[in-house]
Amino acid sequence: MLSEKQRALLVLNGSGLLMMVIVAGWFYFVMLLEGIRLFPFIDHIPVEVAGDRRAWNMAHMEALTNGLLLLATAAVAPYIQLSQRLTTVLFWTSLTYAWLFTLPAIANALFETRGLAFGGGPFEGGLINNLIYLAGWPSFASVHVAFPLLVYGAFCHYKSLGQS
Repeated sequence: MLSEKQRALLVLNGSGLLMMVIVAGWFYFVMLLEGIRLFPFIDHIPVEVAGDRRAWNMAHMEALTNGLLLLATAAVAPYIQLSQRLTTVLFWTSLTYAWLFTLPAIANALFETRGLAFGGGPFEGGLINNLIYLAGWPSFASVHVAFPLLVYGAFCHYKSLGQS
């Protein structure tokens, strides 16, 4: 089972990702409105934000989804029964996928890249695209470890309850 310190760190990181929702949301908001419009205080201050609607939507949703996943993992921790080693793997893979899905999504929006293929694939490539692509591999691997561990840990907890 996750320790109280690990659970607290998941909550702290989940909350940090929810703060990233606000940051990405403001960029998204300003990009959509092509500036700052806060009637009745500010009518319109033109501001150009890089990226497109799809990219900022993705960045916003990645931060929200991954922040909530960390909070949910901390909340259901008492129902996850794993060895100490597997618990540690679950903890670190959860933090890895949460941040390394979110930060590259924000970078994709800012730098107008996709990061889906080395060299760009059907999209424009470049150094930033390639760095974002490479940053995606740890998150890709981590989510494929963390989610099965959650299922396995929940099943082990269920089995430990015996007949009722």
